[in-house]
Amino acid sequence: MKLSRLGSFNQSKLSFHRSFIREFKDWKYKRNIFELDKDGYGVAVYSFEKNKRNYSLICFSQYINPDDRSDRVIATKWDAAFVLHDGIPSKHDIDRLRKNVPKQEVGRVSYKELTLSRANKSVRAFDHVVNSLSEGKQPDKGLLKKVGYLYRTTAVYGSGKFGLADRFRIKDRKEIYGPFRLEMMLVYLVRQFTFDQVNHIAKSKNPNKAVMLNENIARNLGIGNSTGLGMAPIIVNHPTLLNNWIYARETALKKIREIKNVKTDDSELFKACLKKSIKNITSWNTESEYQKKKINSLLNDLNKFIQFIEKEFDYSKEFVFNNIYQWAEDNLGCLLKTSDAADEEESVSHGGTRKI
Repeated sequence: MKLSRLGSFNQSKLSFHRSFIREFKDWKYKRNIFELDKDGYGVAVYSFEKNKRNYSLICFSQYINPDDRSDRVIATKWDAAFVLHDGIPSKHDIDRLRKNVPKQEVGRVSYKELTLSRANKSVRAFDHVVNSLSEGKQPDKGLLKKVGYLYRTTAVYGSGKFGLADRFRIKDRKEIYGPFRLEMMLVYLVRQFTFDQVNHIAKSKNPNKAVMLNENIARNLGIGNSTGLGMAPIIVNHPTLLNNWIYARETALKKIREIKNVKTDDSELFKACLKKSIKNITSWNTESEYQKKKINSLLNDLNKFIQFIEKEFDYSKEFVFNNIYQWAEDNLGCLLKTSDAADEEESVSHGGTRKI
């Protein structure tokens, strides 16, 4: 529970986004409405459906003066605003929300709406992608790797704010038992909207020459997050929730360490995933020297770990993963063993935009 260790957790199968993908991978996805003008301004509606349950994202894209574009949470204008609706919205719902959602905090929504958000374009990446596609070529992967997204949010609201549905109305739905299911659903669908929007604008600019954004390039793009203010008070005000998140992770580790005999196929898969993770880690970009040191330390540890399990470790032993866990705890993570106070100070002093 030390901040220096919490800040070093990497994604796992228990992470919000990964658990969301597992839950909704077999839902039916549909683009219900896509009414954008040649510049990409207008309204779009996307939906997820399963067992007669529907959730819909309603997107409102508008022109704003470049001087009004801001990453501050106190901004009043955004390139796009979004709301996750419970069910399929009627024309009346869309008209009602069109008058309120772009206003965000100043507007009001209803119990039919579940989460609310707004986002701004990464102008450098967005315009580059549109211009490239309109000229019949794919965008520069190097540039997109540095940015990581086409839009970045400045807030994702839920649980009763600004008239949204209170949690008690939906808490018994099995598909959203997991943490931040609805917020992840909104962000996931917003991501799809960004791809559809750049394709649409490029096609409108040059109908005869434009091409679609390559799927492999799109797979490596997420949604940026310019603020994370909400996570600070939720951790302070909901210690039981934080405890349960950590407890779930520790329980999973305990069950893995209790596996008595590991099959050869499973051990080979374990090693393959470790090697694959190196490619992911080397794609991380940061301007923070402190974070760069931590990334390099992680890479060094990972290479040391791979060498150990490939050359020095005997998988025929019992409780293999427990032995591996104990070896890793004794031999890896040099930066996590430094002064707790120094780690905590550095952890809170270095912020940055993340992609989902």
